Amino acid sequence: MELRETVRYSEAFKMQVVQAIESGRFRNMHAASKAYGIKGAATTKRWLRQYGDPAKLPKLIKVMSMKEIDETAELKKRVKDLEKALADAYMKGLLSESYLEIACEDMGLDIDEFKKKHATELLKNPRTKGSK
Repeated sequence: MELRETVRYSEAFKMQVVQAIESGRFRNMHAASKAYGIKGAATTKRWLRQYGDPAKLPKLIKVMSMKEIDETAELKKRVKDLEKALADAYMKGLLSESYLEIACEDMGLDIDEFKKKHATELLKNPRTKGSK
């Protein structure tokens, strides 16, 4: 494992970089980082938050139509529903696996052998709810 070099910057250096960015000497934080040889992508942004003028921090302004807002809300709801369905399916699978283990234990069977023996049967004749 290769050890990474840790660089510590002085408070004066951090404030110098922040002042240079805020004065407009650089067009963005990335340009300042590159000019000063700062490797961390979020380092200068963190310094701006810590030492800079909050009014001068870059902001993200997102303009959306009502249709886009509705779509975003609908998609967030769908993701939440799908996450819930996935969790339910996972729990159902765990319960099925547990029931199978208990049944095999009660019958004195090895669960791996049972699965191997009946896997081809299940693939040939899959049972669905409601069919006999």
